[in-house]
Amino acid sequence: MRQLFSIFFLFFLLIMIRAQEPLYVSTDESVRLTSDGASHFASLALKCIVREFPNKTGHVQIDSADALQPSDYHPAFYGCFDWHSAVHGHWMLVKLLREFPDMPQALIIREAVNKNITPENIRYETAYFEREQNKSFERTYGWAWLLKLTEELYTWNDPDARRWYAAVRPLADRISRMYIDFLPKQTFPNRTGEHPNTAFGLSLAADYASTVNDTALMRVINERSKRYYTADVGCPAGWEPGGTDFLSPCLSEAELMAKILPANDYRKWLHAFLPKLKAGQPAILFTPATVSDRSDGKLVHLDGLNLSRAWCFMNIARATDDAGLQKRLRAAAMQQLSVTVPKIADGDYAGEHWLASFAVYALFSGQ
Repeated sequence: MRQLFSIFFLFFLLIMIRAQEPLYVSTDESVRLTSDGASHFASLALKCIVREFPNKTGHVQIDSADALQPSDYHPAFYGCFDWHSAVHGHWMLVKLLREFPDMPQALIIREAVNKNITPENIRYETAYFEREQNKSFERTYGWAWLLKLTEELYTWNDPDARRWYAAVRPLADRISRMYIDFLPKQTFPNRTGEHPNTAFGLSLAADYASTVNDTALMRVINERSKRYYTADVGCPAGWEPGGTDFLSPCLSEAELMAKILPANDYRKWLHAFLPKLKAGQPAILFTPATVSDRSDGKLVHLDGLNLSRAWCFMNIARATDDAGLQKRLRAAAMQQLSVTVPKIADGDYAGEHWLASFAVYALFSGQ
């Protein structure tokens, strides 16, 4: 009865809560998510982390007995259409709860995360990655978001967060070992604008490794990042974006290397890598992409591209001491956000199940 009441209460609250403009406020120097914006984005994740279907499992079946429901494989992260979206949906809820502890959905968020992130559920999740046929599952996009979730919990001094961190840590440890095992075998980086992008996976993993002092993971990230990218010059940003990109290959690489190279080395590298960045060139890199059909799960990726560009622009700006370049990049980030954030909640699950997390990540990157 208590669970039934909670479900009815959840949906009642989701119906009653409507975000009012603005979702965020910005200046020339920074951007800040508002409390209305936090409630708005939280409502999207709360709808999807408990929604099992439709579901794109990515699961390799070894026999007919292995044909199970998504929640049988992934009792913690079964919602939001796919595993990685469920993971970063949980990250977003934790982040919003931490930053806005008095938000209207606070108790619902705690109840939802309490139900999903338990030691027993994480044991199942960890065991899934130990199966031979699953060693490439979510590599490295989903891996990176799991580490980002773990990092958020690690740094939050809250009783629930400490319990959730203790529960999820075995899975994070497993994924750290998978990174350490895999990266030396990956001869070339993936330079795609979608999930396999190596620079994105390394960037989030580097944040985690630095924060929790995972020296073994940080060592291999540093070595592979330098091996993959140090010699790169003249990134062909004018070829971007691809029609289904949600990451910019050039900007994702530049954002990663800001975390890897010493400041002076990075500034020289960036000038060689994107020499016309200060001039706002190529123009297509700075122009927000247009989505023609937000009910198409691939075409709506371009909304995510605009958001990921925004966080890359802001993080790159922090790594340079060129005031003109900083101004150019921050203005570009604000333009990407202003065009895209109001369109995230369009009522279609194709975008709503994941774009809120991208928006929140971008907005907090701008603080």
